[in-house]
Amino acid sequence: MTPEIPSREEASTRELLAAMALGDPDDQLRFTDLLIGLGKRVFGMMLFVATLPAFIPVPGVGGAIGGPLVVLVGVQLLMGLRKPWLPRFIAERGPHRSAVQRFETVVEPWLRRVERVSRPRLPGVLDHRAAAMFTGLQLVLLGVLLALPIPFTNYVFGLLLLAYALALLERDGALMLWTWAGGVVAIAFFGVLSGTLATAASEWLARLF
Repeated sequence: MTPEIPSREEASTRELLAAMALGDPDDQLRFTDLLIGLGKRVFGMMLFVATLPAFIPVPGVGGAIGGPLVVLVGVQLLMGLRKPWLPRFIAERGPHRSAVQRFETVVEPWLRRVERVSRPRLPGVLDHRAAAMFTGLQLVLLGVLLALPIPFTNYVFGLLLLAYALALLERDGALMLWTWAGGVVAIAFFGVLSGTLATAASEWLARLF
């Protein structure tokens, strides 16, 4: 089970990550536990956890795991869902606490810096139906790109997706605007301009269905 911290709906991302990392490294954290009590921030946590595999230092593994999870988040935002839906085989699984502990060691100093400048603002950029759909569309495309075997891009997409997750978790519409811009550049550069996105995405989706 995930350690409880006071007011999960108001805790900072750094506090939530610290709570996830606290405990036996061999424990497996379940998605269904990690999403409890987060209110409007729940998709941010879902995306945050879905992004973790992108930082696995094994070529192909992180994208194969994280890409479909990111697509799942994006599709649900596109559909306008207020609460995330997870198939049972995903809901009962999640990262091992040891992986979260290693991730916390790396990102905790950066999260402290983000906290100094990030705050809840511009809620329309997060909550408006059209804005949520645009975020969802970008996440679907970035999730597909993350899943593709494009060399040396896992960390690039991982950091960008982490920014989306932080914008959703911190309820920071201004950060989301900057992230949208980064998403458009990444999708154009790695997908549209290279001509790989449409072809590879159709092949990838065909294998899924």
